[in-house]
Amino acid sequence: MNFHNVCLESFGYVLPAEIVTSDQLEARLAPLYERLRLPAGRLELMTGIRERRFWSPETLPSEISIESGRHAIEAAGIDVGEIGALVHGSVCRDHLEPATACRVHHELGLRQDCVIYDVSNACLGLLSGALQVASMIELGQIRAGLVVGTENGRQLVDNTIRTLNEDKTLTRNQIKLAVASLTIGSASCAMLLCDRELSQTQNLLHAGAVRAHTQHHQLCHSIAGSGETGVGSPLMQTDSERLMVEGIEVGGATFEDFLQKSRWSREEIQRTFSHQVGLTHRRLVLEKLGLSVDNDFATVQWLGNTGSAALPVTMAIGAQHGRIQAGDNVAMLGIGSGINCVMLGVDWQEARVSGAGELPAEVLELRSNSVGRDSSAIGAAQP
Repeated sequence: MNFHNVCLESFGYVLPAEIVTSDQLEARLAPLYERLRLPAGRLELMTGIRERRFWSPETLPSEISIESGRHAIEAAGIDVGEIGALVHGSVCRDHLEPATACRVHHELGLRQDCVIYDVSNACLGLLSGALQVASMIELGQIRAGLVVGTENGRQLVDNTIRTLNEDKTLTRNQIKLAVASLTIGSASCAMLLCDRELSQTQNLLHAGAVRAHTQHHQLCHSIAGSGETGVGSPLMQTDSERLMVEGIEVGGATFEDFLQKSRWSREEIQRTFSHQVGLTHRRLVLEKLGLSVDNDFATVQWLGNTGSAALPVTMAIGAQHGRIQAGDNVAMLGIGSGINCVMLGVDWQEARVSGAGELPAEVLELRSNSVGRDSSAIGAAQP
């Protein structure tokens, strides 16, 4: 698919204040580690994740999505009356019904003839929402649309730890199915898209490619009694090894489609942002696609896997801190359980980002070290 009249105008994001390290999670797993004689430090060693962040207990996704949405609107400088669609795309949502988008729409003060709904597509929810909004803009149905989502990993991690400690029958092989759940973190991100005439950045959404290898839909799924709607007390069962192998294959096939649609060569892609699962996964995906890890920006080390928010919040932070230059071809490489894949290409010109949340020193140092990079990002992250 190709687009000619759609711009990725701005990002808004919010990061939780509470930081939880992998060492702290392992300390809580002491009963399991002692029983199975597991070495400390294995969680970070296996995943590359040293910490993740959590919202306070009882936080509703809509509360944070409202904040992220406001940040994106502020960064874009677009009147809310221009926004004709709102998609809430995270796995987490407030209730079974109504759509979480309803509260977000109300609190943002969007117009009443705005198309609003929730989209559920695992870690691809926000990218799938962006595709839908982009199509509406391309068809001339709306001039601007907002895609937002908030992932809250606290309950999944807490329930996973409790289950691992309480079930005395679990073996080393069996606990592998729970490792992916311990990588989960929390974050929120919003993307505002608009038509070229309304845009002040001209960050043109150039092309997109999708692929669904649903023969692998059982490799990662919520299990019985876990709150299938994303609310309640979730638990996940993930065959991480097979999911990584098959996901990389899906990514490789989708990327070939993406290159054809975009008419870019690998060498013409200056910056990539991929789904944030783990450092090994990131390296293997980029190797499969024939792309350099040096041109990719990652946050998984300190945010963990934040689901549908992972890729867009990483791109938002990267753009805010000068990791994209005007004129760069940017590839957004999304892979999600199912297994589905969405890849988008953006002809980048200007960063408009507003965010809230403490960033590690390694990220804050990027701006001072990025000589010649785009420095137009607005709304510096607040502690």
